[in-house]
Amino acid sequence: PPPLPPPSAMLSSRGPALCTALRRAAPGGLASFHSSARHCRAARVAVVLSGCGVYDGTEIHEASAVLVHLSRGGAEVHMYAPDVPQMHVIDHSKGQPAEAESRNVLVESARIARGKITSLAKLTTADHDAVIFPGGFGAAKNLSTFAVDGKDCKVNREVERVLKDFHKAGKPIGLCCISPVLAAKVLSGAEVTVGHEEEEGGKWPYAGTAGAIKELGAKHCVKEVTISFAAHVDTKNKVVTTPAFMCETALHHIFDGIGAMVKNVLKLTGK
Repeated sequence: PPPLPPPSAMLSSRGPALCTALRRAAPGGLASFHSSARHCRAARVAVVLSGCGVYDGTEIHEASAVLVHLSRGGAEVHMYAPDVPQMHVIDHSKGQPAEAESRNVLVESARIARGKITSLAKLTTADHDAVIFPGGFGAAKNLSTFAVDGKDCKVNREVERVLKDFHKAGKPIGLCCISPVLAAKVLSGAEVTVGHEEEEGGKWPYAGTAGAIKELGAKHCVKEVTISFAAHVDTKNKVVTTPAFMCETALHHIFDGIGAMVKNVLKLTGK
């Protein structure tokens, strides 16, 4: 078959108006379109884990949802966890502490990260555009002492540093489920959500957390778990939160709500 005409000839056959529009949009020629695409950088997002398992570490479904939505959003992801012992180990089949066991938060988090994880001490704002904290009781046990001390809790030193550094740099912070208590404790006047403020017959079993958030000096905003109303965006502080498993509901609602949080975090990066 005869060879195809060069791209310029094919464009010309569609009329001079199209050629003129393309020249104005790309003065350097068609090659400049490819060049600009190569220079478009993905958002670099750090994900901070707190172990592996809802009752003593990161809630695995939440971590997975965060990673899926970040992947769909084209983000470059790096995972971190503090290199510290867990508060305790829970036998998830019984919901009871395994008294004779001890585990390391970084080592357990590596299970979710498929081994690709770094000590939280090495996380810097210079290398990332945003940071996200999935939930799970590890946020209240290993990243802080909230599970034991409530409003009088202390936050892990490296977690506090990361939150303050990203806030100071004006880079977005995403948190879901119980992890918004970290922002409430560290970032004065932050606006966050953990869902509703009443249990409503067991639908919101951890509703009391909202009261503790207020006692910490943060503003609590009532939100649903469904996608349309799931994420609260504190534009002033660039903090994005969503209830996730604070609500007893279908898994797909939680997945979609986390997607709303991730989408807003990526939007705030400006990438």
